[in-house]
Amino acid sequence: MTSARSSGPALAVVGATGAVGTVLLQILSRRADVWGDIRLIASARSAGRMLAVRAEETEVLALTEDAFDGLGPGDVVIFLTPAEVSARWAPVATARGAAVVDRSAAFREDPEVPLVVPEVNAAAVRHRPRGIVAGPDCVTAAMTAALGALHAEYGLADLTVSSYQAASAAGRAGSEALRRQLSLVAGTPLGEMSGDVRRAVGEDTGPFAAPLALNVVPWSGRLGEDGWSTHELAVRAQTRRVLGLDTLPVAVTCVQVPVLTGHSLSVRARFGAPVDAGRAREVLQAAPGVVVVDEPAAGEFPTPVDAAGTDPAWVGRLRASLDDPRSLEFFVCADNLQGGAALNAARLAELIADEFA
Repeated sequence: MTSARSSGPALAVVGATGAVGTVLLQILSRRADVWGDIRLIASARSAGRMLAVRAEETEVLALTEDAFDGLGPGDVVIFLTPAEVSARWAPVATARGAAVVDRSAAFREDPEVPLVVPEVNAAAVRHRPRGIVAGPDCVTAAMTAALGALHAEYGLADLTVSSYQAASAAGRAGSEALRRQLSLVAGTPLGEMSGDVRRAVGEDTGPFAAPLALNVVPWSGRLGEDGWSTHELAVRAQTRRVLGLDTLPVAVTCVQVPVLTGHSLSVRARFGAPVDAGRAREVLQAAPGVVVVDEPAAGEFPTPVDAAGTDPAWVGRLRASLDDPRSLEFFVCADNLQGGAALNAARLAELIADEFA
């Protein structure tokens, strides 16, 4: 059966059976309930499955034009799908009059589609000429709540970031590849000689460019211009769009690490004015979507295993740069599936729903 309620706008979730979709259904079941009907949609192979949302068993519908029947103005469709699926089906939803929240890369560079992190630029949701709102990738989402608060205080002038990305960002295939590789190397002396981990893992490295177990892989995406990866260029472009800083100098290095859940980022932010680390800490403590964990003497700082399963970005290791009074160094961890993707989608959908309340 599908969920049927008489009040509130309808919500459709396309990609409900994926890794992010699973987390989103949990989020919808614990947040304030603003929705009437909730419709779950996925590929034909998942059609007919029953999933729990709001303590109700809901049948998954196949992704066809019929799946959007009955949706109209005031309703919202969330896409948690690959870019090619979103590009094909989002216009079908908007043609019915529904608004679309898309979590893929399909529309992130479209000037007629706002790219929104609610903690930073929530008002941009209201201006959507194509009826679509995009969310940034989970690396960008992890750091922009903190950066937005610091930018409002000091004026961001330059940004250098290294990301340490969890395997689950590549979906279930990424998590399964890491678990398989870990099982092959656990309890062995591997990792002490060049090539031994590669031989144990074999040619099947999953969605990663090299073995991830006992390793770090400084690559995410495809080859772009001048040796940059497409993911690094995307994080640069998305950060500029979310913060409204079209010419901000941004340097990004994306690294895959053997962590299942939780992205981490090492950030050096340079501002237009001198930065006091104590005041910066106060700014971040007051920032929505940010939790400060910063007592290194007590062993308290963000780590991905602590951030996993939580909503906010965890920020710590705050320190003024030794060589530049206008620069601040800090470390960020966030659950890439929950805070970086599913919660972003839920909050964007709720902002749209508020317009019709």
